[in-house]
Amino acid sequence: MKVSRSGYYAWLNRSAKIISGSKLMLYRRTKALFKESRQSLGSRQFMKKRSKEGFEVSRDKVIRLMDKLGLQVKQRIAYKVTTMRKHSHSVADNIAD
Repeated sequence: MKVSRSGYYAWLNRSAKIISGSKLMLYRRTKALFKESRQSLGSRQFMKKRSKEGFEVSRDKVIRLMDKLGLQVKQRIAYKVTTMRKHSHSVADNIAD
């Protein structure tokens, strides 16, 4: 496992972190909102949605929360048409056969 013996025993004796109910609810709601937005909800939009729900969360806290939960925004690139084809033109013959 490539872990030192002392590191393993230090981890074993370390106390578990206890998460409060409100923080757990915040984590779950954050993940749900992020999933509903198809991974496109950034920190600013997330902050606005939370304020509409009645929870005041600063942008810095949202950024730290997204980092802690491993949520990264995937920007979608709009499809761009690169060819302009006139439908009145005929299709070329297939001479590769």
